[in-house]
Amino acid sequence: MIHARAERVTKTFGGTTAVDAVDLEVRPGEIVGLLGPNGAGKSTLVGLLTGSRRPTSGRVELCGGDPRDPRSRRTLGVTPQETGLPASLRVGEVVDFVRAHFPDPLSREVLLDRFGLSDLVRRQTGGLSGGQKRRLAVALAFAGNPAIVFLDEPTTGLDVEARRDLWQAVREFHAGGGTVVLTSHYLEEIEALAQRVVVLAEGRVLADDSVEAVRGLIRVSRVSLTSPVPQADLDFAGLVSVERTGDRLHLLTPDADRMVRELVRREVPFRDLEVRPTSLEEAFLALTGNALTGNALTGKDQS
Repeated sequence: MIHARAERVTKTFGGTTAVDAVDLEVRPGEIVGLLGPNGAGKSTLVGLLTGSRRPTSGRVELCGGDPRDPRSRRTLGVTPQETGLPASLRVGEVVDFVRAHFPDPLSREVLLDRFGLSDLVRRQTGGLSGGQKRRLAVALAFAGNPAIVFLDEPTTGLDVEARRDLWQAVREFHAGGGTVVLTSHYLEEIEALAQRVVVLAEGRVLADDSVEAVRGLIRVSRVSLTSPVPQADLDFAGLVSVERTGDRLHLLTPDADRMVRELVRREVPFRDLEVRPTSLEEAFLALTGNALTGNALTGKDQS
């Protein structure tokens, strides 16, 4: 049984399309990373698959049923980007309250130990630090011993050590047969956990492949230089995009060394050369422009 499925799913808010004709299947035992810049549609897609949002068109399915059906939702654990916790309740009380909604929950002790919360069991949630609250919010997604967990930007606000501890807890859940869908705009986080990556931008799927394949797609460098050459004359092979800011040209390319050699070979006049890695968002924006004009990264038409 497919644990989560979207078939030609679209979600619009007014005149804005947040998710655009997305097809996605999450199979049992997978860790799937949803990767993309802010505003790519990751959180909206998670909301559709978990039943907190209703699609404008298309069909969604959770463990063989409707995500809004309580019977389907008993198989589900979710940590949204923002979680409100009752400030006056103690950590142990919050955990027990959530566990009581499920037929076969994890024990309080196992859950607290797995997420490093045992020492906080008697603390009121209102007195927790931001990172401690986030760890508790993530832990609650696993309280019901779910079949599938959706984690939306789970490590926001966590320090490096807490982030790696959370990753280990996710790995333990997966090792026991659990299925995970993880959203992030941090490539490092997806690399640490996922076997399969779905790249989203502007509400559309641009790639659905292994971590290594997707890493290659978004490894783009930015070559900046000052040159009088018109932007339109830079029709080099391997050029992802080019833009001009004043007298500066900015070239995005997967092979910066080759690009510089080509500039020299063609005797392009330039000065003040600078080469640096792009941010993930810059790479996505460049690749999105190519994909949405018909060159989808998957090699398939996503429309």
